[in-house]
Amino acid sequence: MLCVLGGLALFAQDVQMGTWRLIEAKSRFSAGATRYSVVVFRAAGDEVTVTVGGTDAHGKPTRNEWRGKFNGKDYAVVGNASEDTRSFTIVDDHTLGFNTKKGGEITISGRIVVSGDGRSRTVTTTGTDSRGRKFTSIAVYEKQ
Repeated sequence: MLCVLGGLALFAQDVQMGTWRLIEAKSRFSAGATRYSVVVFRAAGDEVTVTVGGTDAHGKPTRNEWRGKFNGKDYAVVGNASEDTRSFTIVDDHTLGFNTKKGGEITISGRIVVSGDGRSRTVTTTGTDSRGRKFTSIAVYEKQ
């Protein structure tokens, strides 16, 4: 039998793993928001690597990568000028909370909720863009 905390950590991590493709028709974005069309969560030893690809507000391709643990601590983000670090926290066995920071200040907060059947996930984000405007986005993804 797994310890409850260890079991929760493993299960929450496992349901997030895989390749997720954006379903734009089911998603809502603020004007000029970056659209992350493909998100890949991969286990890397006792850490997780998250690779995100999409298009920015100007239609240019964008890609960034984060590697760390789902422990609420900040880990560096590579390839995204609007954030220096990102942290993930396990909320429950299907939900992660996250924060991104730029210059030590939280710019985006959100939740990633995987459906009970594990086939889709909804990412809800709120934050402030580089121009100081508040935004909220809801992105729906399908597991590939």
